[in-house]
Amino acid sequence: MTGNTGLRIDIGICTFRRPELEETLSSLFQLAVPPGVTLRLIVADNDAVPSAEALVARLRHNSPFAIAYVHCPQSNISIARNACLAASEGDYLAFIDDDETAEPEWLAALLRRAVESGADAVLGPVHAVYDAGSAGWMRDGDFHSTMPVFVAGQIRTGYTCNVLLDMRSPRLAGRTFALSLGQSGGEDTHFFTQLTEVGGRIEFAPDAVIREAVPAKRASFAWLAKRRFRSGQTHGRILAAKNSGMARIRQTVLAASKFGYCALVAIAMAFSPVKRTRYALRAALHAGSVMGGLGLREIRQYGATEAA
Repeated sequence: MTGNTGLRIDIGICTFRRPELEETLSSLFQLAVPPGVTLRLIVADNDAVPSAEALVARLRHNSPFAIAYVHCPQSNISIARNACLAASEGDYLAFIDDDETAEPEWLAALLRRAVESGADAVLGPVHAVYDAGSAGWMRDGDFHSTMPVFVAGQIRTGYTCNVLLDMRSPRLAGRTFALSLGQSGGEDTHFFTQLTEVGGRIEFAPDAVIREAVPAKRASFAWLAKRRFRSGQTHGRILAAKNSGMARIRQTVLAASKFGYCALVAIAMAFSPVKRTRYALRAALHAGSVMGGLGLREIRQYGATEAA
């Protein structure tokens, strides 16, 4: 990749009491950095006490890149993400979660797509890694992996577990993550939806691979359904904020109809575990959308709740 002389890229890692942070940082130390690019890591510690500080200090000696440590003790993921935005001095800011590992070519692939497309943000795939004890339907359906959703050929929202932001974009200037969603989740959906609504463009780099091991506490239908329900709540809340009166009622009725359809199909697919689960999770998503449209507060799933 040419023409990157003087380009600065920061990578933000928000963390909350996760020992997996060490593996995440170690994978970043192995990144293939394009010529002319200066890389810096930002660790935003969201714990009440600076629990990750000692780990970062120890690993700093092994890092080929500068590491900035920021303590933002509010147990609110939006505060940590905003701390990364505020601390960033780069032309680009990437985000990776503290329980993920990056492939060596991850950042180069994101940057290549960003330069080629001129997009405001570029997403990459997150491939779930299941252990041998995971249920067969879960591995076959690959329900924990994360990919962008295309609507009419475009990506209308995104996620922060694998993304590169062009910090020079005027559509990103001053944009922050919603504090009200910092403990329930959905702050990334809200952030990227607002970006595309003002004309921002999101592209996809399929070769910018990140991997995420699925721990036992997440390897269940209940965890997946709760997460889909919360995603639906955020979606319903975003739509409700843009509609009122009969438009909001129609939106809620449509979501309820989709819930009913998906629930019936899930029952009909009782003997096909992957298809049954897929439709049941879609039903949970639409149920959440109904609740979000009605103004029900999102369930809390980050901070101490997630760490438990």
